[in-house]
Amino acid sequence: MADGLRKGLASYGDPGFSLFLRKVFIKAMGYSDDALNRPIVGITNTYSDYNPCHGNAPQIIEAVKRGVMLSGAMPMVFPTISIAESFSHPTSMYLRNLMAMDTEEMIRAQPMDAVVVIGGCDKTLPAQIMAAVSADLPTVVIPVGPMVVGHHRGEVLGACTDCRRLWGKHRAGEIDDAEIEAVNARLAPSVGTCMVMGTASTMACVTEALGLSLPMSATIPAPHAERFRLAEASGKVAAEMAKAKGPKPSELLTASSFRNAQVVLQAIGGSTNGLIHLTAIANRSPHRIDLEAFDKLGREVPVLIDLKPSGAHYMEHFHHAGGVPKLMAQLGNLIDLDAKTITGEALRQVVARAEEVPGQDVIRSRDNPIKNVGSMAVLHGNLAPRGAVIKQSAATPKLLQHTGRAVVFESVEDMTQRVDDPALEVSADDVLVLRNAGPKGAPGMPEAGYLPIPAKLLRAGVKDMVRISDARMSGTAFGTIVLHITPESAVGGPLALVRTGDMIALDVEKRRIDLLVDAAELERRRAALKPPSADWAKRGYAHLFHETILQADEGCDFDFMRAQGKS
Repeated sequence: MADGLRKGLASYGDPGFSLFLRKVFIKAMGYSDDALNRPIVGITNTYSDYNPCHGNAPQIIEAVKRGVMLSGAMPMVFPTISIAESFSHPTSMYLRNLMAMDTEEMIRAQPMDAVVVIGGCDKTLPAQIMAAVSADLPTVVIPVGPMVVGHHRGEVLGACTDCRRLWGKHRAGEIDDAEIEAVNARLAPSVGTCMVMGTASTMACVTEALGLSLPMSATIPAPHAERFRLAEASGKVAAEMAKAKGPKPSELLTASSFRNAQVVLQAIGGSTNGLIHLTAIANRSPHRIDLEAFDKLGREVPVLIDLKPSGAHYMEHFHHAGGVPKLMAQLGNLIDLDAKTITGEALRQVVARAEEVPGQDVIRSRDNPIKNVGSMAVLHGNLAPRGAVIKQSAATPKLLQHTGRAVVFESVEDMTQRVDDPALEVSADDVLVLRNAGPKGAPGMPEAGYLPIPAKLLRAGVKDMVRISDARMSGTAFGTIVLHITPESAVGGPLALVRTGDMIALDVEKRRIDLLVDAAELERRRAALKPPSADWAKRGYAHLFHETILQADEGCDFDFMRAQGKS
């Protein structure tokens, strides 16, 4: 098998000429024959002026290059798409699969013996791992790391859980314009991803649990020198993988490693988005994420990390308490410690070196958990035939069993226009329903599932309500919120049949979400449904997205990008 510069030659009908031409042009960059004859480690560059989460990527890249060269290989940096959560229209999820395709094809198209992918902001790590699984080249994943915490009037702040909490206070009139502007400047005091257990931190922890990154990769704060030392070490590992031709993702991602990732996802109070992303990653492999098995784990695995939004602390505190290795040590026999990592070590060896930090209270033991059950539960019922998910660890306990009157919003735009209307008929016991916010309906399944509490209820002191939708929710958000209702309303799912005034029953203990309307009436409503317009999807990527996007229970990947391709 060809390697180094000889790998994947452009086709000119003469392989010798193809290599000759490649060397002609790459020498224009000033490389010597010695450099060009070494194993090549590709390094993705996901830096963008639009992406503050990846603001430290240039420093990470330089450290990785240093590690690669110290180990005798040749680093080659190449750009890919960069997705920033708050700078992606209509939503970052709309672009995740595009980034996965871009990254996979650039890995395939360019000569490299191993690759280092650098990401962090919510959809970038999943996209890169999806690509790595499909390309199946030896891969090291480096998360960019979380921000350090902010401060305001003596209070520790974290983006974006405290963004939502304090914005809610502003909407309720408890914080004036001047103070919310001051808060705005203090919530994100450094580059890096959100410093709470949002989707970025969740996926970094999941990546470490899968064995695709070095120990402590998930938690080192983005600006810390340790982050760059880890990048150098990652470059060294990538160089050794390039020489050894492995291990490849297909060798590391086993049934056990996927189970470990699910255990960690439950134990950290992880983002509900993590389940969609892990499902998409698994579907690129021979393995699958079974929602029933995931829910069963949720009954067995307690939340051990005291971190917002399920707890009180922040990512840098998790790091200084021992990070993911210490968490896995506390999880004990819930983790398969024989699972392998990119270094060739088993998790058993990683866990054996986990740091003991006297007095830390961020990583709890199994006999002293934050929550007795895992962060997420999977619901079924006549509203969610193929499932829905609730982050029970961030919900109000008394609302986990609740029956209320539906108040329906037809779309994100409808919700935006009416939720704060004083004339809206709504009470604290009602159930807010948002539809047409799924993969096809929105499009792109936005993080709109965190429906705002109507302003008149906020002013009356209401902090939480049951809210249901076919949308997603940011991992930084909190509340009694049922998400990912599948099938979505835009493809005729039962959510399309709900009317304001219907009664909806939620029972998390029984794992049920039901519309209390008789079947005959629902059939009458279904017969009167009109197909939604797809005028937005007539051309280009929008057309590709609309025609091939899968539902949440299948990871929202494109149907032709799964391991088996188009069925």
